[in-house]
Amino acid sequence: MNYQEQLESCRIAISASESADLQILGLSDAHLKDATVEIARHMLALGAGIVYGGDLRKEGFTALLFELVARHKRDSRDGYDQIGIFSYLAWPVHSSLAVEEIGEITEELAGIAELILLNRIGSRIPTEERINEPPKAFNNNEWSEGLTNMRRTMTIESQARILLGGQTVNFKGCMPGIAEEALLSLQMKQPLFLVGGFGGCTLDLVKILGLYPHTGAQYNWPGHKEFQHFTSNNLNNGLTIEENKILARTPHTNQAVILIMRGLLNIFKHPPEPTTTI
Repeated sequence: MNYQEQLESCRIAISASESADLQILGLSDAHLKDATVEIARHMLALGAGIVYGGDLRKEGFTALLFELVARHKRDSRDGYDQIGIFSYLAWPVHSSLAVEEIGEITEELAGIAELILLNRIGSRIPTEERINEPPKAFNNNEWSEGLTNMRRTMTIESQARILLGGQTVNFKGCMPGIAEEALLSLQMKQPLFLVGGFGGCTLDLVKILGLYPHTGAQYNWPGHKEFQHFTSNNLNNGLTIEENKILARTPHTNQAVILIMRGLLNIFKHPPEPTTTI
C-alpha cells in the first residue's frame, strides 16, 4: 500500500484563525492564509479529506478551503470526485442562519464539501430538521456549549489535527478555539501538529508544551492551565522532539508540509492508539 492509499480513508482536521503576532513576526494575514491553503492542498493531493469547523464567512478560512477543493477538482487529471471538505457547523452557527441560506450553500457546495449540522450535544442532524426553525440568537453559555461539542465531535471523527495561528481575545466559547481543539486532541491522544511560526494561540501552546523558550511569558487567556499536565511527548504525531521544535518555529510552509507528511507517514507505519471519547 502506498502513502496516498494510506491517507485516502483519513480525515485531517485543519484549524487556523487570525494571529495578533503576524506583524511582529514580519508576516501578514496573507502568509497565514497561504500556509493554510498549501497544507490543505498537500493533504488533498494525498487523498485525505479536510475536516474544518467554520462559520461560512465569505472572506474567511472556510471559503478559501472551499475554493481550493473546487480548483483541485477542476485541475485533477484523474477525475477527482471525492468530497474534499467536511465542514462542521456548530448548533449556534447554523441555527443563526436562515434555512434558505443553508439550502443555497449546500447546493452550491455539492460535490466539493459536505456541510455537517450538529445539535446542541454535538450529534449530527439532517438538514430537514432545520426547515421549520427560524434563525435564533444565543447567549455566551449556549455558544460555549455548542462550540465545545462541535470540536469534540470533529476530534472523534478525524485522524489527526494541524493548528496554525489563533486568536486569544474576542473569541466565543470557554477558551480560544485553537486551544480547545488542541486540548481535545491531547486528551484523546490524537496526532497533533503545531505550526507555531505564525504566532497566535498555537505559539503559546508550543511554549507551554516546552517546544519553544517562553522566558517567563504570562498567558491571560482562559484555559491555559489545562495544559500543565501535557508536554511535547503527548503530541503523538510521529515526529521527534527536535522535529517538533522545528515545526513549532518555522514560518516556511514547505518545511512545515514536509514535517507534517513525515509525521503522518510514521504514524501510518506505526498506527497510534485508537481515539476514544472523554
